[in-house]
Amino acid sequence: MSGPINVRTCNSLEDFHACVALQREIWGEQDLEVEPSTVFVVAAHTGGQVLAAYDGQILVGFTLALAALRNGAPYLHSHMTGVHANYRDRGVGRMLKLFQRQEALSRDIRLIEWTFDPLELRNAYFNLNRLGAVCRRYFPNLYGVTTSPLHRGLATDRLVAEWYLDSPRVMAAVSGELPASLCSVSIEIPSSLEEWEASELSRVQAIQASIREQFQNGFAKGYAALAVSKIGAVGAYQLAPWSDF
Repeated sequence: MSGPINVRTCNSLEDFHACVALQREIWGEQDLEVEPSTVFVVAAHTGGQVLAAYDGQILVGFTLALAALRNGAPYLHSHMTGVHANYRDRGVGRMLKLFQRQEALSRDIRLIEWTFDPLELRNAYFNLNRLGAVCRRYFPNLYGVTTSPLHRGLATDRLVAEWYLDSPRVMAAVSGELPASLCSVSIEIPSSLEEWEASELSRVQAIQASIREQFQNGFAKGYAALAVSKIGAVGAYQLAPWSDF
């Protein structure tokens, strides 16, 4: 980074077009399911969020969230967050999420949700360990089998991250003080999974099916995924009864 990163709300068409251009750069021109600028416009004008991180005048990351309602309570569905490859592992994603949290709380919105691939342990660690989100829902093949090269021909299974913005758990996590959870169920995922995906699709599909069943069984019993641990070449989701927290 050449200077301090500035995160701000986007409101102009210029901003929205820049987010689309960065989206294409991050995920590739061949991904035919890129969100158009009109979605960013709608989100910004209907109570959602379009947030961007800038290094000087250069857009290096963005977040797109949609306004949502459940049981009469407003929340935000964070549909997409992207960071330029040159700025990853530098805290830009975390800055975007923390700004997103503050902006939502300023409007008395206390919950943000998003989905992520259970096989992506790096994202899972960030969501659960670093942000303090929890997962209690698993959606098999949520978006269908898509044309996106990111999905590698796999079913688009997704965990739902629930981020309770002013909860003690989240406040501890954003302060870097989230204590280790006492968990009673582990769901293991090989850390080398990404190395298999190109040449051993059937093997990955079998692992995905097993993980799906384990999560669904755990959630049906009232467990929540609270953390990710890693020992050697194996990573594991840690689950515990939600009523304990």
